[in-house]
Amino acid sequence: MPAPMDISVKYIRDTLARCHPRPEASALARVVCCEELGLSSADYFLGKDITLSPKDEQKLESILARLCRHEPVQYVLGRARFLGRDFHVEPGVLIPRPETEELVELILRELSGTPRVLDVGTGSGCIAVTLALEMPGAEVCAWDVSPRALEVAQANCRLLHAAVDFRLRDVFACDPQDGGQYDVIVSNPPYVAEAEKRDMAPEVLDWEPSEALFVPDDDPLRYYRRIGRLGLERLKPGGRIYLEINRAYGPQLLQLFRGQGYGDMRLLKDLSGNDRFVVLRHPGGGPACLKE
Repeated sequence: MPAPMDISVKYIRDTLARCHPRPEASALARVVCCEELGLSSADYFLGKDITLSPKDEQKLESILARLCRHEPVQYVLGRARFLGRDFHVEPGVLIPRPETEELVELILRELSGTPRVLDVGTGSGCIAVTLALEMPGAEVCAWDVSPRALEVAQANCRLLHAAVDFRLRDVFACDPQDGGQYDVIVSNPPYVAEAEKRDMAPEVLDWEPSEALFVPDDDPLRYYRRIGRLGLERLKPGGRIYLEINRAYGPQLLQLFRGQGYGDMRLLKDLSGNDRFVVLRHPGGGPACLKE
């Protein structure tokens, strides 16, 4: 039987530095060593060797090769952290971002009771599953146009023991009468203009699903226009829409929603100081599940 072998932190870091800038290589090496190989942070910074079986050494080499092809580390490891929970991710679903965590935290600060919530474009299910777990008794429904994304979202729902009603739906083709009325609609829709591709990393461009990221340059607000109309059709009077947005389009979005009849609107910044969220309130009274 082949003997175990020692692998150094330096070897992992240097291997990754051949295809990534040194700071990024160091960050990736730490994730691999601490999250996949079980090294403590202290031992990582001390450069302690890691003893691996031949099978684990082969797995490590596969991980390093995938990272050197600029595959996102979340896909390589098969998971992404979202508000303290691990969600399974793989090619075909968008990797959750910190800004989306901020969106969910905003909703949780402002909701109470047992609202009926619709998540449009659920992807990995991170928004819908988190809201269902953090608001026991809430009725959460989630749509996505991708069958594969729904499979991943449903797997995450089972893994985390949440209750979410997942449905295969195209927001542009759905029956406006299907599913009743909601207290809240939330969405992190595609919002990156095609022209922005030139500034994006290969980890995003080559691996994450383009249909979950990009919108045409000549109609970058198409999803928001549709969700705004959906809100007028499907929200209870006084219900709210919570949206993650492209920082470049905040004022234009407010103008769009004002034209649709929304009057109570907020444009909010993320922790980096960028316009990142829009909150709309359906014209009418306020449901009891919304904190004032």
